[in-house]
Order: sequence, then C-alpha cells, then structure tokens
Amino acid sequence: MLNPLETLPINSLPSLFSVAPMLDWTDRHCRFFHRLLSKNSLLYSEMVTTGALIHADPHRFLHKDSAENPVAFQLGGSNPRDLALCAKMVADYGYDEVNLNVGCPSDRVQNGRFGACLMAEPELVAECVAAMNQAVNIPVTVKSRIGIDDRDSYEELVHFIDTVAKAGCETFIVHARKAWLSGLSPKQNRDVPPLRYDIVYALKQQFPQLNIIINGGITTLEQAETMLTQVDGVMVGREAYHNPYLLAEVDQRFYGANYPSMSRQQVVELLIPYIQTQLANGVRLNSIARHILGLFHGEYGARLWRRHISENSCRAGATEQVILDALKFTELEVGLTIA
Repeated sequence: MLNPLETLPINSLPSLFSVAPMLDWTDRHCRFFHRLLSKNSLLYSEMVTTGALIHADPHRFLHKDSAENPVAFQLGGSNPRDLALCAKMVADYGYDEVNLNVGCPSDRVQNGRFGACLMAEPELVAECVAAMNQAVNIPVTVKSRIGIDDRDSYEELVHFIDTVAKAGCETFIVHARKAWLSGLSPKQNRDVPPLRYDIVYALKQQFPQLNIIINGGITTLEQAETMLTQVDGVMVGREAYHNPYLLAEVDQRFYGANYPSMSRQQVVELLIPYIQTQLANGVRLNSIARHILGLFHGEYGARLWRRHISENSCRAGATEQVILDALKFTELEVGLTIA
C-alpha cells in the first residue's frame, strides 16, 4: 500500500495522525496544549454521553477554543434519536467530526447500553449512524474494538464493519484489542488482551474503500510511519498524553510541514497567555497545568518540573508564575516575560 502522503493532498488528511479520546484527559485545556505542539493532528474530546448533553448544560461539554481545530467530538449512546440530536449540537459548536464510542468496556458504560457492548448489535449501531448522518453534514465515524468476549472472530468483525458502513460510516477507528466485558477492568482492557494489528491490516485489505485508522499500543512515530503503509491513519493515546512532545514532530513527519518543531520552552511561552486568560475567567491553574506535566519527559529536570507544578498548581490563587518557576528546573529558561 502506498503512503497516503504520496497520493492525497495534505489538507484532506486530518485523521492521518490523531490523538485518542481519553476520559478525564482530553478536555479543552489539554487540546489547546496539544495544538501548540501540532497544527495538523486531529484531536478528540473526551467521551460525553447523550444524557449529559441533553439533560445537563451542553455548553459545559461542547465549548472549545477555535484554536483547537481540527477537533472531533466523541459521543456515548445507543438511542438513534438522542444521538442525532446530540450530533446536531456537536456540529453547531463547530466540531469537524462526530464519533460514536463502540469501544469502552467499563461496567458503567455497559449498564447504559453503549460502548463496546454495542459490537454485539451491529444493526443498532448502523441505525444510530444513519440517524446521525441525517442530522449533520460533518463526518460520522465509529471507534470500536476488534471484538468482545467470545464474539471475536474475524467474520463477526467483518459483519460489524460491513453493516455499519452500509449506514454511511466511511471511517472506522479500530483499537487492535478485543474487550472483555466482564472479568477485566477498563485499565486491564487497555493492556491484557493481546494486540492484533494484523486484524486491522486485514480489514483495510477487505474494505479498501473505507478509511481504517489503527489504535492501541502505539508509542513512537517510527511505529506509526510503518503502520501507515498498511492503514489510512494512526491514533495515539496514552503516549501522547504522558509524553506530549512526541507531537512536536508530527507535522513534519506526516503532513509535509516545512516549519521547524517548537522547543519545549517555546510551547510554554505560547501557553502562558492562554493560562492568563483562563485564570481571569475563573479556571483554576491545576485544570490546565495537570496536562503539561509530561512536557519534559526524558529531559533533564523533568522530575523537578513535575513535582513543582503538582505541589503548587492546586493551591488557591496559583498563577502562571508556578509554570515559569518550574521551567527553571529544566535549564531551558530563556527569559520569558509575563505580559
């Protein structure tokens, strides 16, 4: 398979490299930070249930800064009418994609009849996708596993993909592990079931007309580049959160960017005005600072950077000065000034 960069224009490939939706992590502050590192990666929201959008304050979940774009919003639910209503909200807030979660294995999600358990109901997923497609003009995508429990044959996975694709889904993000709906915690479901990248590669061969994006256990850009010879896109999760500077080379490696990567201290410098604005709007420093703890991962002073921010950003009245003071421990301070 050819590298997609050799066959398609750059601006048609927002999902070539993406950062996974991660509960309690990929909120709007995290996405703003990640966008400073990569202009082109597709970023995802946390999963939000249809009930939360319909019965709570939707603005709380949907509000974002336009600087975050392109951003996809992930929904959890299984009622086609509710999903269509929420997809419309997502589109109205300017998101670039709405994604249906068919991969989360937690008990709470199962009790709500959404997430990975929906892989056992491909016809219902297809109905949901069709309803969402009728409600919006942005892409409706599905994120799934390769199987659940003992329903993990390749034939069952093909039936799921084929059924949902016929409802209008053209992009599938596939976590290359099955999920055990009982007996394993969500954390264990991210590590214990073996990775089967070969199954995702086979899906691309079987459905060449679909956009197949691979997810699960990807930790380096070199690994991602190799995978792009087999599939259409790569989604990175925990590694991008714990070692976010990984994203600094994405634009050059995957999108043909001719501008240099920013240094870590330049990223901090650009983040400071955002922090000041958010603090003025009543946001606590820790809500932003917790996402940048891994910025100096593997670098001199990384431990002191993390400790200083962790110990001081949660204090009442903490300001951006906490971040600037932490920068001194990395020996990379370049005389940043506070506007």
